Amino acid sequence: MKRKLINKIKTILKRLLGIREVSMVDELKKKGFTIGERCNIQPECIIDYSHSWHITLGDDVTLAPRVHILAHDASTWTFLGYTKVKNTKIGNRVFIGASSIILPGVTIGNDVIIGAGSVVAKDIPDNSIFAGNPAKFITTTSEYIEKERQKMNGENCFGREFSEANDVSMENKMLMKRMAEKHGTAFAE
Repeated sequence: MKRKLINKIKTILKRLLGIREVSMVDELKKKGFTIGERCNIQPECIIDYSHSWHITLGDDVTLAPRVHILAHDASTWTFLGYTKVKNTKIGNRVFIGASSIILPGVTIGNDVIIGAGSVVAKDIPDNSIFAGNPAKFITTTSEYIEKERQKMNGENCFGREFSEANDVSMENKMLMKRMAEKHGTAFAE
């Protein structure tokens, strides 16, 4: 509730002061960046500003905080006088974990999860989970999701009222924590 009120006040003040906020995505789109529907780009992500028209994100893509997506490699500049540029493509229904780096020229398929802190230097096929530096195959997305589904039950699944965005009470936080301890994990909507 407090967060919503603060954001509302910020919006009103900006309007009164004539401050126009342009989102990073809007800036990048003007430069040719292609982004699908329902994408979620978390804070501190870096999408190669100087070569954004070489980057395509599909539908339902989530970039966790501090993800870097690159389309150029300036290491060649000193030696050749040219920067190497490649197209970087991310498919549909892709989650890229916090602080991961997607290098120039990589294509990530559909239904993919990239683990936090990964460095993706090669193409990633559909329906797969990769993690590490360099990113390596872990399992298929469908196998992972089925294993996680098996862990879900009536006690460890929680609705939106258990989120910080909805000012979850300390009592509900502690309930969720107890269920995560009891079942090894909890699931939040």
